[in-house]
Amino acid sequence: MLERENGVELRGDPRLQGIYEAIRVVPHFPKAGIMFQDITTLLLDHKAFKDTVDIFIDRYRDMNITVVAGVEARGFMFGPSIALAIGAKFVPLRKPKKLPGEVISEDYVLEYGTDCLQMHVEAVQPGERALIIDDLVATGGTLSAAIRLLERVGAEVVECACVIGLPEIKEERRLSGKPLYVLVEPRL
Repeated sequence: MLERENGVELRGDPRLQGIYEAIRVVPHFPKAGIMFQDITTLLLDHKAFKDTVDIFIDRYRDMNITVVAGVEARGFMFGPSIALAIGAKFVPLRKPKKLPGEVISEDYVLEYGTDCLQMHVEAVQPGERALIIDDLVATGGTLSAAIRLLERVGAEVVECACVIGLPEIKEERRLSGKPLYVLVEPRL
């Protein structure tokens, strides 16, 4: 269990152990061989949930972030609280056909197929400073699509943040050079 930033180990915050321990591992879900990192148990633990949000707030409070973009669906659980606390707006990045009105879309490749993220047209203005939040980063494909989507409308993506990050992502370059902030590695 480590806090990581751009692949560099960071130590010292005692709240990280509680966050790590609050995440349940469900073996072979949704298919054989997957060790699913279930954050619903983190959400049920008031202290661990609050500590998670507080760590992100402490980090982003003075970075002049104007947009917190949450990736569907678990990014929605952390993003709004962070946005409210740092004085930013929250923009949901949704799967297709979930947002009414005009949207902008970004397709991306998964290990087992393709997917798409969408956001409302004009939700983000050129020059806005964006933070992208999700619960877990594995390959970086979804975060990369979120980066492309925000940059297409002229936003500056300051950083991507996840509660859980696979250690292998530090070797990946799929985030287009954008910093990645991860609180803990997955439980096994």
